[in-house]
Amino acid sequence: MRLSRPSSAREEAQIDMTSMLDIVFIMLIFFIVTSSFVRESGVEVNRPQASNVVSQKDAGIFVAVTSANDIFIDKRVVDAERVQAVLEHLLLEQPDASLVIQADEHAYNGTVVKVMDAAKGAGVRNIALAAEKR
Repeated sequence: MRLSRPSSAREEAQIDMTSMLDIVFIMLIFFIVTSSFVRESGVEVNRPQASNVVSQKDAGIFVAVTSANDIFIDKRVVDAERVQAVLEHLLLEQPDASLVIQADEHAYNGTVVKVMDAAKGAGVRNIALAAEKR
């Protein structure tokens, strides 16, 4: 004998999406936490273009030279004569830090060379110039 339910008592089959949403959110959090973030100097400069660009990892100190030849170290304006003293102070906190100079393409080469000389005088071992890839 066959028993059947009334048609009003039938329920449609549903897929429970809760566990799938949990997995998606866990994966999203994982990718956000493990992704590497590029730290920049915080000053807008138009970097020159170069055909041979090498990625610099673990840069600790960023120096920006604007088109008006203003020097920024960690988002603060620094006078050209004080660059070496500021870099020496930063090297006390991070002795093995490398320096990345983000110079505007219209900045004077002399200003960039002064920053590089000050960095060498402060004891910076690794100096890199930031450029855009062509």
